[in-house]
Amino acid sequence: MSDSSRRTFVQATAGIAALSQFPRPALAAFGGKASVDIPKERMSALTRWPRYGPEEKQALHALIEENTYYNALPKFEQEWQAYTKSPFVKAHMNGSSALTSMYFALNLPPGSEIMVPSYTFFSTCLAMRFFGCVPTFIDIHPKTACFDLDDAKKKLTPRTKAVVAMHSWGLPCEMDKIASWCKEKGLILLEDSCHAHGASMQGKMMGTWGVMGAYSFQASKLMPSVEGGVGMYQTREYYERAAAFGHYEDPVKFPKNSPVRAYEGTGFGMKLRMHPFAAAVARVQLSRLDEKNAQAISNLRKLNDRLSALAGLSEPLVRSDQKRVYYHANMLFLDEKKAGFQRGQLVKALQAEGVRATIWDYPEQHKLKIYSEAKWWHHPPVIPAAMPGNAQVNATHIFLPLLHGPADDVIDQYVQAFEKVWARKSEVSKL
Repeated sequence: MSDSSRRTFVQATAGIAALSQFPRPALAAFGGKASVDIPKERMSALTRWPRYGPEEKQALHALIEENTYYNALPKFEQEWQAYTKSPFVKAHMNGSSALTSMYFALNLPPGSEIMVPSYTFFSTCLAMRFFGCVPTFIDIHPKTACFDLDDAKKKLTPRTKAVVAMHSWGLPCEMDKIASWCKEKGLILLEDSCHAHGASMQGKMMGTWGVMGAYSFQASKLMPSVEGGVGMYQTREYYERAAAFGHYEDPVKFPKNSPVRAYEGTGFGMKLRMHPFAAAVARVQLSRLDEKNAQAISNLRKLNDRLSALAGLSEPLVRSDQKRVYYHANMLFLDEKKAGFQRGQLVKALQAEGVRATIWDYPEQHKLKIYSEAKWWHHPPVIPAAMPGNAQVNATHIFLPLLHGPADDVIDQYVQAFEKVWARKSEVSKL
């Protein structure tokens, strides 16, 4: 080695040594400075939900002044129909009443079994019992948190008549594969789209893949009217039965040859009308739905595209022909082995850094009391011994807040917090 080469080597080695000795920022959990210093008021403004403004107030005031409250309902239905391109729609009191009406409209023989995810809200599984139907609990895919078709194929019985796909957290199920299988087996395809306002697959809005679908406009949802819901129907027969179940005023509007027309004045015994105030708010929310979704998705992509470079951190899988939306939060999955620490340790470290990281396990329906009591059912539902997809999603997820507004500085600080935690994983593993 020449003298000049030796000098270069010594200088480079010294530089590396000096760099390795440069103190890295201490974790806030161990007394260091927190990475996120965004004022609480600003974070609250960015994450506040529902988001209402002057337009909603004006719509409500106008409805009161006009004194024509119920006109808001058909106007909303027409606008939702145009947005989703559904042949028939009906506004409902909430998502649960839309699902209940859907099961009534099926008109299945008592004892029929309907495949539903256990990873869902209770109405998806429970409302069918009023009409003699029984749930068959289907697992979710651990990489999407959506309906696991392979598990469904294993649980098909002669009593199986229908399948409900629920689009978890705004991510469409693989509807082309599910629809193909349902067609092959002669099963009725239904959708619980209560998380998926604005989501689509192959250009078709969620709720239009099945013969019927349901949405919720409850306060936490992507299109909140505080309470409210809507049903979507591919045939007039389903539409008329579902509408007349909870809307006594509808049968008289149906064609004279409709079998439901005869139930004018009574319908089928329930009153599940959407409140006109909710319809007025829903109309305003619909007009801004795509804009609000786009803002949240833009911020999420800026964040997740950087976070996904960290070992062991990933997003739910999305196909290129799926357009997903984000309900409630930004859900990420943690592989503890690849990351080098446990999920609880990560959340503690991130929260200390000022990141609003949380965990919330979705209740698994098959574990709840009512499904284990035969007295509520035509025949007892089969309670699965294990649901590995449910278990994995509940055990590996973390939630980050959705940001509804310009937030580049927040995103930068969140990324810094994550990178800091990953750089000191040996310390994180001691929390």
